[in-house]
Amino acid sequence: MSQEIKFSISSVSESRAKTRIQARGFDLTVDEPEELGGTNEAPNPVEYVLAGYAGCINVVAHIIAEELDFFLENLKINIDGFLNPGRLFGKSLEERAGYKQIDVRLETTTQIDPELKKQWLKEISHRCPVNDNLTNPTPISFSIN
Repeated sequence: MSQEIKFSISSVSESRAKTRIQARGFDLTVDEPEELGGTNEAPNPVEYVLAGYAGCINVVAHIIAEELDFFLENLKINIDGFLNPGRLFGKSLEERAGYKQIDVRLETTTQIDPELKKQWLKEISHRCPVNDNLTNPTPISFSIN
């Protein structure tokens, strides 16, 4: 069994829609678009989820391409997520608060045999940690000090 790695962030609320975050010495800002009560100064939380997903897919796709002995050129990852903000704003409890559907589209100029492409995509979906978090429940605990 491999050793676990702990990732942590700390954040400070600057307004009801804006948060400053520290991650390994990097400064991030989360904000909402104006129509959702923010100042539109940064991506919102669900956009960061998609961005994190794309970043993770990029890393895993290159690792697996190397393992399968092909060089990956000009990889583009486009992701669309669909959600209904009704639960977020307390207007409806009928739908879940998070994404109902996420569509991932990969593009590359690398010519890949169709069977190898299927194997590559399958391995990406099985080994990407963010994909795992999005497709499986993860225990979460809340506390307040």
